[in-house]
Amino acid sequence: MSDESVASLNAGAAAPRRQQGLSLVSLIFLGLIAIVLLTIGFKLVPSLIEYLAIDRAVQKIKSEGSTVREIRSAFDRYATIDDIKSIQSKDLDITKDADGVVISYAYSYSVSLADNVRLVIDYSGSTRDRRGKAPVTSADGRENGSGGA
Repeated sequence: MSDESVASLNAGAAAPRRQQGLSLVSLIFLGLIAIVLLTIGFKLVPSLIEYLAIDRAVQKIKSEGSTVREIRSAFDRYATIDDIKSIQSKDLDITKDADGVVISYAYSYSVSLADNVRLVIDYSGSTRDRRGKAPVTSADGRENGSGGA
């Protein structure tokens, strides 16, 4: 071996490489953050499932009745089947619009995170057409509600 190759081998051994990656303390810290976020997520899932059940029930009962009493009794049936406890039929705001019956609702759901810490979520919904949905078109291809040119 030449003197140059031996010198380059010794130079590499003289400067140890710095290790990369997470230390044990930072790994434990990230694990605790993940556990806290997962715990909060698991506590919020039931409220989201109930909100989706309420929204589904309200969308179904829109066409089931023509009077306020019929719509409220239909919601009570769906609430019993889907185990809806956050809102009752008397909390529904039922109005008539040019397009027909409009049912709106709003309620708060409180989740206990710790002994004296709560997370409150405000849910609301309506049977009006929602933004982002494709417009309903008539048989001649024009959007309903537009003057047409």
